Amino acid sequence: MDKPYRINSVSEHDAFYHCVNLHPLVSIIHFDGTYPAVYAAKMNFGFYAVYLKDVACGDLKYGKQTYDYQDKTLVFVAPGQIIQVNINDDYQPKGYALLFHRDLLRGTTLGKHIDDYSFFSYTSKEALHLSALERSIVVDCFGKIKDELARGTDKHSQRLIVSNIELFLNYCLRFYDRQFITRREVTGGVLTQFETLLNAYFRSDLPQQLGLPGVAYFADKLALSANYFGDLLKKETGKTPHEYIQLKMMDMAKERVLDPSLSFQEIAYSLGFKYPPHFTRSFKKLTGLTPKEYRAGRD
Repeated sequence: MDKPYRINSVSEHDAFYHCVNLHPLVSIIHFDGTYPAVYAAKMNFGFYAVYLKDVACGDLKYGKQTYDYQDKTLVFVAPGQIIQVNINDDYQPKGYALLFHRDLLRGTTLGKHIDDYSFFSYTSKEALHLSALERSIVVDCFGKIKDELARGTDKHSQRLIVSNIELFLNYCLRFYDRQFITRREVTGGVLTQFETLLNAYFRSDLPQQLGLPGVAYFADKLALSANYFGDLLKKETGKTPHEYIQLKMMDMAKERVLDPSLSFQEIAYSLGFKYPPHFTRSFKKLTGLTPKEYRAGRD
C-alpha cells in the first residue's frame, strides 16, 4: 500500500500548490483553474482543511466511502485523516480552500470548542451541498479572512481571523441542519434501517457474543461516520444514538422481564450485560424499579 504524502503545515500546503503563503498557520487559496494540478494518491494533513469545490473534478475518498464531487460542495478534513485522491487527468481545480492549524486557535474560544464541530469527522460522502446563497456566504467569510491576511500581522490579527473562521463554521452548522431536513428521503431511510438493525441485534445471539452495542457498530453497518450518524439521529429524534440504543434495549428488557420462564440472569446475558447486577442497576435507573419489582407489579 502506498504511504500517504504527509503535509504538516499550512505553509507546506501553500508551497505544494505553488501559492504565496501569508501566514504560517492559516491560508485561503482561490483555485481559479490556473494552478498546476499536482496531487498525491494519498494525503495526510497536520491541520484542518475545508475545500469548496465549484466544478466536478473526480473522486475523493476517506473513511470507506467515495464521493463524486458536484458543484458547490464543502468537504471538511481534520488533522490526521487519510485522503485518497483520484483526479481526472484534464482537471484544473476551481473553488477555494481554507486551511488552519490548531496552534492558531490556542487561547481562543474556538480553540476550546473546535471538537464540537463534528462535521470535521464526517466521511466524504457526507459532504455539505450548498445552495447558491449559502455558497455566497461561504465565499464572503473566506474573503474576510483573506483580506485580513493581506493586511499583515498585528496584535488584532489572530482574534479577527479566528472570529471569521468561527463565523464560517457556525454557518456550516446551520447549513448542515438545513441539509438534514431537505434530504429527509435519505435520512428517513437511515432511521428505518437503524431501527431494523437494532431489533435484529437484540433478537439475535449477538449481545451474548459482542455485548451491548455501541454507536460505531451501527454507524459502520449504515456506512456512515459515527459523528454524522449521531448528528442526524439527534436532529431527527432529539436523542443521541446511545440514548436511542438504551431505550430500545430497555424496551426489550421490559418485554423479557414479564416472561416468568426467564430468569433475570438469563435476561441480562441475552441483552449483552456481562454481569447481572449491572443489568439490575440499569433497569432501575431507566424505569425506577428493579426487574423483580417490575415483574411483581405486572402480576
